[in-house]
Amino acid sequence: MSIVTLAGLPRPLQVGIYGLAGVAVGMALLLVRIANATSYLSDEPQTCINCHVMTDAYASWQRGSHGRVAVCIDCHVPHSSFVAKYAYKAQDGLKHSYVFTLRKEPQVLELSARAVPVVQANCVRCHSHQVMMVMTPSFDSGPQTRPIAFGSPSRPGKSGPSRRCWDCHHNIHGEVRSLSASPTPLRPGLPAAGLEWMKEGDRE
Repeated sequence: MSIVTLAGLPRPLQVGIYGLAGVAVGMALLLVRIANATSYLSDEPQTCINCHVMTDAYASWQRGSHGRVAVCIDCHVPHSSFVAKYAYKAQDGLKHSYVFTLRKEPQVLELSARAVPVVQANCVRCHSHQVMMVMTPSFDSGPQTRPIAFGSPSRPGKSGPSRRCWDCHHNIHGEVRSLSASPTPLRPGLPAAGLEWMKEGDRE
């Protein structure tokens, strides 16, 4: 209790410490509110465009082949378990917050090396029936056929050279563009953010 009550410290110092702690907590709550931080607990795709850098990726998904059948997390996080899903979301969220806040994002957004196997596994998970039908001639066993191995290009499978699904299927997000070259008219409106009193000037 002495730590909580700051027993033994002069009264002015106690007030100062409590005051600074209150300011810190208040600013943290304000940041959570302005950044719409609670939205990251959901699976809504609009959450991704809390960061304006992601608006082109959102727009291309919305207008692409997966816009009506899948959302961002269906492809971009692991689905092996509840723990794996949210641990990956938390790790990616911290990384993205750091990169976007300090404006260290590249002009052309691409999957990281850690994300490639996750997205690839989700492609195969959802399209397993189509993958099973993709066959290639087996040159070492006569006229028989064998399934193509799917995975990371750096880890070829036993039945043939591995490839990523999007090496052939470019329409998932459309053509990859730099952030400065993407057409502005295709970008979606950003979600509501900030406090109501901050928006008053926008309405006038």
